Amino acid sequence: MKFKSLYKLVPMVLLGVGLTSCELEETVYSSIFTDNFYKTASDAEKGLIGVYDAMGGLYGGPAGTLVPDFSADQVYPRAVVGRNTLTLFTVEPTYTTQRSAGRTNESPQQIWISCYSGIEKANWMIAKVPDATMDQTRKKQIIGEAYFLRAFYHWMLTKNFGEIPVKIQPSTSELEAYVGKSPIAEVYQQIYSDLDQAAAAGLPSFPSIEAGRPSNEAVQALYAKVALYNEDWAKALEKAEVVINSGKYSLMPNVQDVFDYQKEDAARIENIWAYEADPISPGTSHQLVGLTGPSGSGGVEYARTSFGSMFAYMSFFNSFDPADERRQLLDTTYRNRAGAMVPQRNITPITPEGVLIRKYRDPISTTGLIPNIPILRLADMYLIAAEAEARLNGGTAKAYGYINTIRNRADLPDLTSGLGKDAFIDAVIQERSWEFFAEGDRWYDLTRTGKFLTVIPQATNSVYPSRPVTPKNKFFPIPQDEVNANPELTQNPDWQ
Repeated sequence: MKFKSLYKLVPMVLLGVGLTSCELEETVYSSIFTDNFYKTASDAEKGLIGVYDAMGGLYGGPAGTLVPDFSADQVYPRAVVGRNTLTLFTVEPTYTTQRSAGRTNESPQQIWISCYSGIEKANWMIAKVPDATMDQTRKKQIIGEAYFLRAFYHWMLTKNFGEIPVKIQPSTSELEAYVGKSPIAEVYQQIYSDLDQAAAAGLPSFPSIEAGRPSNEAVQALYAKVALYNEDWAKALEKAEVVINSGKYSLMPNVQDVFDYQKEDAARIENIWAYEADPISPGTSHQLVGLTGPSGSGGVEYARTSFGSMFAYMSFFNSFDPADERRQLLDTTYRNRAGAMVPQRNITPITPEGVLIRKYRDPISTTGLIPNIPILRLADMYLIAAEAEARLNGGTAKAYGYINTIRNRADLPDLTSGLGKDAFIDAVIQERSWEFFAEGDRWYDLTRTGKFLTVIPQATNSVYPSRPVTPKNKFFPIPQDEVNANPELTQNPDWQ
């Protein structure tokens, strides 16, 4: 039985305003937000749902996974609705967000729009809920969740766009919505501050949390990953070890169970925080089932309906040790509805080397919705700890212990000791690739380490024989619509 997800508690309420150009062209501020709302416990809870609403824009499309994944070296798209612009690095500042059948396009602009929408709503919560008449403990937790989400949205923005506007006050006028960019170091300083506030809020620990809400350990997990990206190795190690040693979460014995649609509730022991999806209509959804399943009928294991639009590179499949249990989350054949095995050459019409991704399957649901998209997993904490320890002290026994915990779960032998510092860190980055493929993680590992310039040109096939990545592709261009609408905002220098 699925836990009740917070996303279904009330209809998604749209509070405050984001920083999109269409919103800035009008005076849309209403006294309902500033004078008549945020007065009661009910107002506060509904307002918080509005802050979470931005997650649907990030993961429903799902821009939060497809934008980085189609840019990296693990998976590639069928070239429809402009998806190949990410793979071919032809994205330009003038890209627009398209919508089809109510679904958001997989565009960097959607990340910008969704995150600033969530930030604006979080700002209203942080400013107004302290005066609400309600239980003080729950009030503190609600504000803590708003701080957590504001930190997450700012982090999503800076890892995609670099220098960004830091927005920590609600826009009570159109003029106040205009904010210029801050240096990346200042962005991280604000994220740290927000996470400190969230950590002090007394959020409950797992399992005493509602599905989709961050636990106290989730705050520390996000802190660990943010610090890793900020190259704050000591803090990354400290926070990752807090989560590991909390005893609240553990690795699923079988890595395939993390993504089993029938074991979603059990998998929360490892999935510290995830985008919650439910196989009901209407409900929260995302497109990964339909995208990753084979074209046509979808096959008996994948989906009722799928489109064959997202595949793994054959070179990535071949990079796995055949004994690696994680390779079972990829497949070069599938069984169709007639019971016949379909060979790799017939999986997709775009290339005879298409490899199917098995992480996102739901053969039962009639609505094409699936289990959750993991955002923070305990496995990540082990590999963050391994990398941070190595960055600080080289390949110590502790660093080897952390990476080997993940390798052993995958049925691989221990990593051989004696690697130099750089070689050990490279091994951790590679382990991350095998562990988190198709989870929207790999591109950021490549950009934060500078490896994207050497790795991406090697990730090719007959569909994409050349991928002309350049240094400016480390960050996406700021949507030109946003630059035009905000006189304080300037385009990223490499994209001017």
